[in-house]
Amino acid sequence: MNPFCSINQTAIWAQLHQHQRSTRFLHMRDLFEQDPDRFDKMHEKLNGLLLDYSKNRITEDTLTLLIELANVADLGGWIEKMRCGEKINISENRPVLHTALRLEANAEVYVDGHNVVPDIHAELEKAFSFAESVRNGDYKGVTGETITDIVNIGIGGSHLGPEMVTLALRPFHQSGLNIHYVSNVDGANLMQVLKTINPARTVFIIASKSFTTPETLLNAQGARQWFLQQGFTQQDIARHFIAISSATDKAQQFGIDGKNIFAMFDWVGGRYSVWSTIGLSVMCAIGKKNFQDFLAGGRAMDEHFYHAPLRHNIPVLISLIGLWYHTFYQTTSHAIIPYDHGLRRLAAHLQQLDMESNGKQVGRYGEHLDFDTGPVIWGEEGVNCQHAFFQLLHQGPRLISADFIVPINSFYHVSTQHKVLVANAFAQTEALMHGKTLAEAYAELMHLDNRQRDILAPQKVFPGNQPSNTLLLDEINPFNLGMLLAMYEHKVFVQGIIWGINSFDQWGVEYGKVLAKNIQPELSGQEPLSHDASTNGLIAYFRKHHHDSNSN
Repeated sequence: MNPFCSINQTAIWAQLHQHQRSTRFLHMRDLFEQDPDRFDKMHEKLNGLLLDYSKNRITEDTLTLLIELANVADLGGWIEKMRCGEKINISENRPVLHTALRLEANAEVYVDGHNVVPDIHAELEKAFSFAESVRNGDYKGVTGETITDIVNIGIGGSHLGPEMVTLALRPFHQSGLNIHYVSNVDGANLMQVLKTINPARTVFIIASKSFTTPETLLNAQGARQWFLQQGFTQQDIARHFIAISSATDKAQQFGIDGKNIFAMFDWVGGRYSVWSTIGLSVMCAIGKKNFQDFLAGGRAMDEHFYHAPLRHNIPVLISLIGLWYHTFYQTTSHAIIPYDHGLRRLAAHLQQLDMESNGKQVGRYGEHLDFDTGPVIWGEEGVNCQHAFFQLLHQGPRLISADFIVPINSFYHVSTQHKVLVANAFAQTEALMHGKTLAEAYAELMHLDNRQRDILAPQKVFPGNQPSNTLLLDEINPFNLGMLLAMYEHKVFVQGIIWGINSFDQWGVEYGKVLAKNIQPELSGQEPLSHDASTNGLIAYFRKHHHDSNSN
């Protein structure tokens, strides 16, 4: 395919639209009745993970056409370009090498003639060494006491990924070491953490590639001010504050010791960086061996993604099925529903991963894309969400796809609770697929009189035919979690390649930051405003009613 030819101008694109029109009235309930072996044909396994994608509005013909679409988009060629370090982040002229973060030490990936793998492992080993010194008590605060609390201060990828992984792997934590995360510039986020910690036994991790991220620096300065107010000196900061950054000079100006600055690489975006030194808080929580298992899980999914045929390639399959709905059915959202309390922040992490990567309407060469691309990603942990938004999934007017993520085994043995949890997950996917007909609803209500039955029966109809994938994991351990996260990273990559999007820049994030810098001083001033009428009115109202504690 000509790189400057939009994918929607190809013959296969037109064939997929035609196929969608001809199959949109098929009901999955009928597809299962017609083919009792549908599950056997439409599931894949890899190590401790099983993907069941049989509960989707697809046939074998759908998959054949979608795989042809991937081939027309030269997916295989783009995978190889990413793997080998070509600069596929075109707008920033950078390679995309989060997969290199998971490679073993003897691997080779070259950027501008330089093998970056030794650099990756040098920084990882430095981070492991620091984490292990905290865990075993060798690293002490200025008063000689051991460290009991780690406070990670970051935002976006420097926060969401590490926080999610830390929560998910709670059974693997070292007891007596508490991990906290601060991201929001709402002072409540920082102060509620500071109230629970002893400064003499706390290490603050400042995670910012540029060391200029406004939200992170504001919280870091707030933490430093609090630390000094507790009776510590400027020199003590070097023992209790560390940095993960590419801007060594700025971190040192803050007061951080050079040996406690851990490097980041410009060819890894924040939302893909949990595998790197950005995962230092995770390393402190779970230790070197478990973090290495996490990397190994990601690496196992990478190898599967690179080498498995597209028809049996787990990331490719979930990517193509998602694209089928988002672009050809024109659905607008996709739900992430983990039936595991530890994964309660997974949806938030995947929101950034997916929406910051593919939330674009301009292609990689600057062309306008006149078709639907990235969906809204949202979700919540099961079974809580069954009592919240599942009503919309079952009986609402929209087609909404979903991923159900279910561990087969739990680390927490409380009566029969885990089996109840799993039963709910399986029942929901069955109900979403099968639905309930009007005839079935009437049959359930034979004990009522005709008038009552006529009113109530339509309200008990479930259309069904709502698509879902089910991902089963043996358990939520570091290796399996690594596989799961790498799978979603590759899903985003595949969809971006087919849509013609550069998934690795985020210009939309930057624009709001620029405007905020302009507005912030105006909130305290009296000078005339030159924004639109709404923004002017909001600033004026804030000026009138805000009570500035700093002016008292």
